[in-house]
This record gives sequence, structure tokens and C-alpha cells, in this order.
Amino acid sequence: MDWNALLLDQLEWHWANHLRPRLDGLTDEEYFWEPVAGCWSVRPRGASSAPIAAGSGGYVIEFALPEPDPAPVTTIAWRLGHLIVGVLGVRAASHFGGPAVDYRTFSYAGTAEQALRQLDEAYAAWRDGVRGLGAERLARPCGPAEGPFADEPLAALVLHINREVLHHGAEILLLRDLYRDRGAPR
Repeated sequence: MDWNALLLDQLEWHWANHLRPRLDGLTDEEYFWEPVAGCWSVRPRGASSAPIAAGSGGYVIEFALPEPDPAPVTTIAWRLGHLIVGVLGVRAASHFGGPAVDYRTFSYAGTAEQALRQLDEAYAAWRDGVRGLGAERLARPCGPAEGPFADEPLAALVLHINREVLHHGAEILLLRDLYRDRGAPR
């Protein structure tokens, strides 16, 4: 059984047939839309009131450590930033030699178009890295950079990243649906 191909197919099928096509046409208004008061988002530097506003460019991502319970609702911009940096970018860097990336030093996108380019690049780096793993590397431990996954085989991390892309992608698509129908009569 080719576990590498199966793991990759799970993510690639969802990406190509569901998630990425439905992100086409994302507008800046949707990207920054706040469906409720108090959302965490990606904001121009100096415009955030969150406990932590991180980023190296003109835009920052908002969060808090520890995260409040319940955590604030997040915008499409925030969710894309999380996928780009925390889900795909950090892992591509630590496991496949991608460029170093973290929440505090990343240059967050100020437009939907730029964010989708960043997402495509982060996804491609992760996907290409997974494609090259093979059975032996899938079985090796993830290592200390992965915290709770340190002693788990890399295959467990690949499954986790797949779940993260699937569920955050679904959240983003739901926000797009809500934005589209926000003024529709009930």
C-alpha cells in the first residue's frame, strides 16, 4: 500500500475539487468582513486592540496567549493567515527546508489577492514536501519542533495538517456563504 499517495490524495482532492475553486473571486471586502463584533482579524499595523498583534509588514494578525475561552470569531483574513503561517508554512519550513516563518515575523497580506497567492505558495511547499516523503520518512518521528507530535510518525502530522486544512477551509467557505447571503430575507 502506498500510504504517501493516499495521504497526499486526501488533501489534493479536497484542495482541487472543493476548497481552492471556491476561493476564486474572494474580494477584499469579504477578506476583512467581520460577521460579529470583536472579531480577530488581520489589520493595518497600529489598528489592533488585541493583546497580541504580530507581523513584520504593514498588516498584523491578532491573537492572545493564552487564548481566551471562548476565543473570538475570526475573519477570513485571520483564518487564511493561520493556514498560511501556522498550519502550512511552519511545517514546510521545519520538515521540508522551506523558508523560516512564524506569526511574529510574517508579512501578512493586505488584500485578498495577495493572501490567496501566499496560500497557494504555502500549500504547494507542503504538498511538494509530502509528495517526496516515501514510506521510510513517513514512519520517522516528527521531532521536537512538533511539540505533542514529537514522538509520533510524520504520517500522523500529515494527517493532522490535512484535518487542519479541511476544517479551516470549511470555516472560510462558510464565512463566504454567510457574507454572500448576509442581506437575504429569512
